[in-house]
Amino acid sequence: MKTDLKRQIDLYSSMKLIREFEERCLEMAISGEIIGGIHPYIGQEAVAAGVCANLTDRDLITSTHRGHGHVLAKGAEPRRLLAELLGTVEGFNKGRGGSMHAADMRLGILGANGIVGAGGAIAAGAAWAAKSRGSSEVVVSFFGDGAMSQGVLLEAFNLAAIWSLPMLFVCENNMYATSLRLDSGLAGSAARRAEGFGMVARSVDGMDVEAVADATAELVARCRDGAGPAFLECRTYRFFGHHSVLEQLGVEFRDRAEVAAWRERDPILALGEKLGKDVVAGIDATIREKIDEAVEFAKNAETPDVEDALMYLYAGPAAVRPGVIL
Repeated sequence: MKTDLKRQIDLYSSMKLIREFEERCLEMAISGEIIGGIHPYIGQEAVAAGVCANLTDRDLITSTHRGHGHVLAKGAEPRRLLAELLGTVEGFNKGRGGSMHAADMRLGILGANGIVGAGGAIAAGAAWAAKSRGSSEVVVSFFGDGAMSQGVLLEAFNLAAIWSLPMLFVCENNMYATSLRLDSGLAGSAARRAEGFGMVARSVDGMDVEAVADATAELVARCRDGAGPAFLECRTYRFFGHHSVLEQLGVEFRDRAEVAAWRERDPILALGEKLGKDVVAGIDATIREKIDEAVEFAKNAETPDVEDALMYLYAGPAAVRPGVIL
């Protein structure tokens, strides 16, 4: 078990890396450098950092359209993730995946996903494979409160419970599905729904990274010991709108006082106060330099050749005859 100070430094560093990366990406999306924009993870860093702090290199995750935080917390290189967002060949998926489909199988990142709730089914398949092999991997599936009424996710709950799969379902409840408030779109509670499938369920303050890490440690241990799937609801909040285009257009759908109140509970500032200004200043400077290097690397990376547009669509080589469109 890590000492409290070591753990706090690691958790702070993970959150700060995500925040610095996302703030830089938001600027680049608004300026048009990142084509198509991003779904900012700013404000929710405690969830990704707290959960992934308890995972091994062999454990697996599936992510969401708002997935940069999960990918970074699982160990991805910021420069390669940013290169992917810029559509260059140095990206994880050679620029083919972009923001909503970043993946790195070597790190156990099975991919972000643009389809709401779809990662749950992919994670269930990976967990079934792990159990069938008799290995010790735990599979974590991240999703938002808006996915809690998606059939594919509820089907994943059902199969995970029936087959007693080593899975942790993590609901990032940020109170809004795009612009739909949770109390207008979800009957009952997320955790109670999970309990209905026979899963152990916990609900935790998602703005407290240590609370998230503690709850995750308990649930991951259960999964790894063969006790079946578990569910963790993290009550969190995104500080910006659903997508960067809303910032460009100046669209607001939440009360400003509500946003300001949640910003007062910034998980990075809260943990930073415990660590002290000197410790925080050193970490911040190191991370800022790392992101500066990532930006420089990504901007100077090569873009894919248009002649290679059909590459990587299939697992093996596919012959393309002249005049035939795949």
